[in-house]
Amino acid sequence: MPRALDAALPETLSEVQREIACRVCHGDWKRCKLVVCPYLGKVRRWFEEQTPLQSAELFGASPPTAFVGSWGYPQVFAGPMVPPTEEDTSLMDAPETWLGLSVWDILRFRLSLVRGKASRRVQSAVEPDRLLRTIQEGAMAGRPVDTELRLEKRPYLEGPFMARAAPSGPSAVIRDLKLTENPAVPRRVDYVAEDTDLLAADGVRDLYSHGIVQSAITRVFSVGLMGLGQNRKLVPTEWSITAVDDILGKQLREEIRDEPWINEHRVFTHRALGNAVTVLLMPSAWMFEGLEAWNVEDGTMTPAADHEFHTGRKTYPEELAGGYHAARLPVLEYLAREHRQAGAVVFLEVFHDWIPLGVWRFREIARAALGKPPLHFSSLAESLDHLRTVLTLPLENWLRRSKVLAYVRQQRRVTDF
Repeated sequence: MPRALDAALPETLSEVQREIACRVCHGDWKRCKLVVCPYLGKVRRWFEEQTPLQSAELFGASPPTAFVGSWGYPQVFAGPMVPPTEEDTSLMDAPETWLGLSVWDILRFRLSLVRGKASRRVQSAVEPDRLLRTIQEGAMAGRPVDTELRLEKRPYLEGPFMARAAPSGPSAVIRDLKLTENPAVPRRVDYVAEDTDLLAADGVRDLYSHGIVQSAITRVFSVGLMGLGQNRKLVPTEWSITAVDDILGKQLREEIRDEPWINEHRVFTHRALGNAVTVLLMPSAWMFEGLEAWNVEDGTMTPAADHEFHTGRKTYPEELAGGYHAARLPVLEYLAREHRQAGAVVFLEVFHDWIPLGVWRFREIARAALGKPPLHFSSLAESLDHLRTVLTLPLENWLRRSKVLAYVRQQRRVTDF
């Protein structure tokens, strides 16, 4: 795993450039500073009015959450995120609950979280000092934990967007950190964190099977509380999100490999937060493709594409990056529930009114789509005809990039012959 994490840094940096493809900043989010972005004028005005967010001394109930950055890896910034507010903070780091909210509510949640930063080597997770241990203890909590955060200076709001993680609020270097109550740690989380003979992937699967929500699993993974004792490391939050999606997806893929095929074509779709996810399932052995298109209203975009056939893929999905694993996991969850296998193509559409919220949106929108009753079709041709009425970007644009649909259509022609 350490070699894989080291290799992920350039992929993450290139992903940032692709994900933040704003018409104003043109991918250079450092230039934006929330001044001219047509989407975020309201955010800037709101932030400047929040006096508690400007203080270097804060007290609040951390949702709980912690953030580990990737810049400078293997020397990274890690720390808690604390909202200086008296409202219920439990939803502020729970993307599983955000789909029914407005973009503004999500941004308000995230920008209300002040991020403390402490520079640490990733290997320091093996023998954490007092500060890092406090960060870890808070991250393990199952409900908000009262936290006192003292910073070196007033926190500063930089570019809040990242490729895979949800937006982040203002940040500054930590001077002191205290938990003013004992964190309520779920028993299973404590068990996995204490087991230094358990592989990280096995720990992820264990927590998932015991009903621990994925955001909590990612948090515990990120602060270096999983894996063999001497191999434990801090893992940048963005990498942790994709690692957990991938680990869980691979497990479910193994579970469905020997299940019978579905006997029809099924189409699911859901739209939220300036994005739409449409899933096509086909009667075949497992195969998967993610297709993503931006500014689909233009009608001319060429989708990004990554795919795998029955044996899975060995390389990183460079075009969709973390969005690939985020979209694949809900499909595998659905098939595992149905005790079936299928070929799947997922169409990810991003509209002009989107704001970068992280790849969780694809995961949760896909889960919402697959939670609805599907439309059933007896043939691929019928399902493609329906997709023409559902997708905003013309179907021909998708077909030009799709390896899986090209393969399936060719196989049908051979069979028909």
